[in-house]
Amino acid sequence: MGLKDELTTFCHDVFHSKWETTEGRKVPDEDSKLTLKNTAITIEGTVLYADLDGSTAMVDGYKNWFAAEIYKTYLYCCARIIAAQDGVVTAYDGDRVMAVFIGDSKNTNAVKAALKIKWAVDQIIMPKLKARGYANCNFDLKHVTGIDTCSLFVAKTGARGANDLVWVGRAANYAAKLTSMPSSYTYITASVYNKLADEAKFTNGKSMWETVKWDKFNNDTIYRSSWHWSFV
Repeated sequence: MGLKDELTTFCHDVFHSKWETTEGRKVPDEDSKLTLKNTAITIEGTVLYADLDGSTAMVDGYKNWFAAEIYKTYLYCCARIIAAQDGVVTAYDGDRVMAVFIGDSKNTNAVKAALKIKWAVDQIIMPKLKARGYANCNFDLKHVTGIDTCSLFVAKTGARGANDLVWVGRAANYAAKLTSMPSSYTYITASVYNKLADEAKFTNGKSMWETVKWDKFNNDTIYRSSWHWSFV
């Protein structure tokens, strides 16, 4: 079969085959029983995107090994914090990480992870960077985290030997778009905020969040926080 015939057959099968869906009880990964045919897993999940801001300027303005050290320390801290909050890293995309949280506390856990990532940047990564004593280095690590929640439809895409999972649903899209907002904040949708435990909303009776309009996208009301969550 030639390449044209193979692609034609594949597209025909996708558009004409019925979907077989199962309800997920854990975050799907590449080892899940998903195929390149029309199989999918549905799951109620909260999606977190943590993204470095200004990475293009960093790559253009600093040595390649310096940029690599920033990527490595930031993404490692993100991944470990996400896991500690019962989240699962589902993808790395250059200078950002995507994670999914499930369960009754998924929104609170995701928000705690975001606020802990901010603490790690301010209290671990940057102090260690400055302690290294790089000459004439005025680098300031800026980052943004976005979080949304919804029902996710997870399918396998790509080709045999080169495939990945696609997370279909508003949350994956919105969480990613929120990272284009001004840096140094954690941004969450109203769907996430309304399901947060009070411990992730208030500190000593003071709100950690302020409402803003998402004027760069759909003008919805969203919430942002400049607070962090310390840990030892």
